[in-house]
Amino acid sequence: MLRFLTAGESHGKALVAIIEGLPANLKINEEDINRQLFRRQQGYGRGGRMKIEKDEAEILSGLRKGKTIGSPLALMIKNLDYDNWKDREALPVTKPRPGHGDLAGAIKYSQEDIRNVLERASARETAARVAVGAVARQLLSVFGIEIMSHVISIGDVSLNSRGYSIKDLAAADRSPVRCIDEAVSKQMMQAIDEARAQGDSLGGVFEVAALNIPVGLGSHVHWDRKLDGLIAWAFMSIQAIKGVEIGLGFEATHKKGSEVHDEIFYEKGQGFYRKTNNAGGLEGGISNGCPIVVRAAMKPIPTLYKPLRSVDIKTKEPFAASIERSDICAVPAASIVGEAAMAWVLAGAMVEKFGGDSIEEMQKNFHEYNATIHQERKR
Repeated sequence: MLRFLTAGESHGKALVAIIEGLPANLKINEEDINRQLFRRQQGYGRGGRMKIEKDEAEILSGLRKGKTIGSPLALMIKNLDYDNWKDREALPVTKPRPGHGDLAGAIKYSQEDIRNVLERASARETAARVAVGAVARQLLSVFGIEIMSHVISIGDVSLNSRGYSIKDLAAADRSPVRCIDEAVSKQMMQAIDEARAQGDSLGGVFEVAALNIPVGLGSHVHWDRKLDGLIAWAFMSIQAIKGVEIGLGFEATHKKGSEVHDEIFYEKGQGFYRKTNNAGGLEGGISNGCPIVVRAAMKPIPTLYKPLRSVDIKTKEPFAASIERSDICAVPAASIVGEAAMAWVLAGAMVEKFGGDSIEEMQKNFHEYNATIHQERKR
């Protein structure tokens, strides 16, 4: 079983992650982890915090001579902004910000100082999850699995809904907003500029696709083993995500069944296949061999330069929420976090399906499974 924990606060000394269940002898490249952390920090519309931090992960344990040794892998990402904030730590926060977990968290945990909630609830925590996802990606790469993402919409500016192929997603990294269409990218950037001038923020939708997925990950047998359920859970756990869809998702509700379901074909030597992928690579909670395609909706950043109204938890007096350093739009960055979420769930499913104590054992199980499927294709 693959699992991880993260620890650390937004302006604490560091973020820490511990990964348990990695097979031994898996090569881990720290530069690849840091490359994913760098990608998370990019994107038009990001705030001043990203100019301060230079996220790099340091592996503290579980690795020797560049390979995992079967014990927990521990990573640390230092918060460079810690030195700027440690003098403010003693100042209590009693004014909850609309759209954040401030008030609900303070009530739940009986906190008079909201800083005890907001520091951990912050999206800064996703840096640790991207590092974890980067490790998961390195496991998946052994089996030829690729993950990519792009931004579909920011505010009311949107890419043509389905007018592209999965292969086009590789162009996303060349865009400041991770949109594969250059003209639409410029419109998105203009929308961000307009929101900034108004003291407002923008949300949007991003899509993540996983390629070369074997048939049979996940299970229809129990609710908590369904791969689509696990993926949706992982995406919904990302800060500010308010909706997730797989394949056609909500669009399918406007169509007839004959327009939605992917017809099945068979050809000797090729086996079973589909000409469409409206299911997004998942049927019955199980991967069907098609690319897994997931979309997530991100709400606008709730920290605004145009303050919203709230009430002080101590004095009960109304106030205008404080203006703080914040992103105007973080949808491009969220797409990278989405890639990490996808990588983690798929790595866990691969370990469950083909698991062994070493990567060599896992590869052996994987190749034997594929050989069995290949024999079926010849019939």
